[in-house]
Amino acid sequence: MRKALGYILTPIFYICFAVSLLIFHPIQWLCLKLGGYAAHKKSVDLLNGFLVACNYTLFNSVRFIDNKGIPTGRPIIFVANHQSTFDIPPMIYFLRRFHGKFISKIELAKAGIPSISYNLVHGGAANIDRKDPKQSIAEILKLANNMKTKNWSAFIFPEGTRTKTGKMKAFSVGGIATLLKKNPDALVVPIAIKGSYLMVKYGMFPLRPFTSMSWEVLQPLDTTGLNAEEIVKKAEEVIKEKVEA
Repeated sequence: MRKALGYILTPIFYICFAVSLLIFHPIQWLCLKLGGYAAHKKSVDLLNGFLVACNYTLFNSVRFIDNKGIPTGRPIIFVANHQSTFDIPPMIYFLRRFHGKFISKIELAKAGIPSISYNLVHGGAANIDRKDPKQSIAEILKLANNMKTKNWSAFIFPEGTRTKTGKMKAFSVGGIATLLKKNPDALVVPIAIKGSYLMVKYGMFPLRPFTSMSWEVLQPLDTTGLNAEEIVKKAEEVIKEKVEA
């Protein structure tokens, strides 16, 4: 029954999602040209609010458990598990006060996807070519420098790829280590994502309706005396405790 409803509701979701991307593409362009970074960021934040709302066409619930105790005005590395493509909009929208940027595949920046590719190119993301280690390191270092000079934050999925089962994969150290090298005093904040893999249980069509999903921003890690490998391992452990409980 749920899958059958998915066939009916999924086209509505995708129409709303696509219309949002198409409408906000020229808005992003105009905001960047007339108002620079600040105006462009506001347009991206609003876009992602609309993308979050698209979930309600599937009768899916989005529960974002924020952590208001995390300070702004300093670099933060948000470390999250990765369950689906739809993990991203809630993180951008609900944590917009932190100016978070993603480490993304360069293919997405070059794909010409309305709004998404434009933001990846012009919004401060690190667009890495996984086949070119030098380029990847240079992009991450550029983001790390922006974090240091502009008090931006970074969102990173250390699993590298999305899980199809909800069971977490081992975290990779590379990207986080590079960010920490330039920002040794950055806060490392874990985010536990639960349930979004169920939304794509049947694949990208149909999407699964009536799915409960949650994003929980956990307490910043105490990284005193820890190296990058130990920090990443600690983040993996606290996220896994929440996700697979």
